[in-house]
Amino acid sequence: MAANFSPKAVLIDLAGVLHTGDEALPGAVLALARLRASGLALRFLTNTTRTPSNILFAKLQRMGFTLAAGEIQTAALAARTLVRRRRLKPLWLVHPDIAAEMGDSAVDPDVVVLGDMGEHFTYPLLNRAFRLLMDGLPLMAMARNRYFMEADGLSLDMGAFVAGLEYSAGVSAEVTGKPAAPFFEAALAELGVAAADAVLIGDDLADDIGGAQAAGIPGILVRTGKFRPGDDAHPEIRPAAVVDNFTAAVNAIIR
Repeated sequence: MAANFSPKAVLIDLAGVLHTGDEALPGAVLALARLRASGLALRFLTNTTRTPSNILFAKLQRMGFTLAAGEIQTAALAARTLVRRRRLKPLWLVHPDIAAEMGDSAVDPDVVVLGDMGEHFTYPLLNRAFRLLMDGLPLMAMARNRYFMEADGLSLDMGAFVAGLEYSAGVSAEVTGKPAAPFFEAALAELGVAAADAVLIGDDLADDIGGAQAAGIPGILVRTGKFRPGDDAHPEIRPAAVVDNFTAAVNAIIR
């Protein structure tokens, strides 16, 4: 599947598109250098909520990618921004690695904010969140991805825990990362680009491509990362293009 693109800006997912774990995907470093040399505005959008933004930036640099720290937009920082803007008192349920970046939890919280705690998810923590939700507190989730690709295979993501709390407490979470439209709109606003003048490259059919399209942004789906057979033939979410990898996506944009 192919399409003609002439965007002013490119929104790029990270894990599964540029890298897996600590390794750059084949050809991705050179492809990003070509894309940057084209002069197009770039933003890197990630739902990763285990790694602080400065560590993520340094990690990408070590892999050989050329980017600026301010070009990375994370779901975790989007949640922190929203909490501060609304002057909320959060209970942060987040991975220890990003705890300092988020700040301290309130003694008397008025919102539960859930990130991907990975192996640090415990029943007592989830049950505390459940009880607060049952008392009427709202639930904010940094993302609700189903799974992600690691070096040794697919791994369960935080969406299962979001769904569990929603089901048990009878609430609906407000999502701050992809596929929430404000997450994409914030990137476009910073770049000063209209949705129709941007394109997104991602490996997640629902959260990357579906979310971008709901915000009016065409999406290119790559067959790397969490891509699964059949994603390119989904009856409802139809990418503007489906390509083998990030290099092919760049070729489609700047050919």
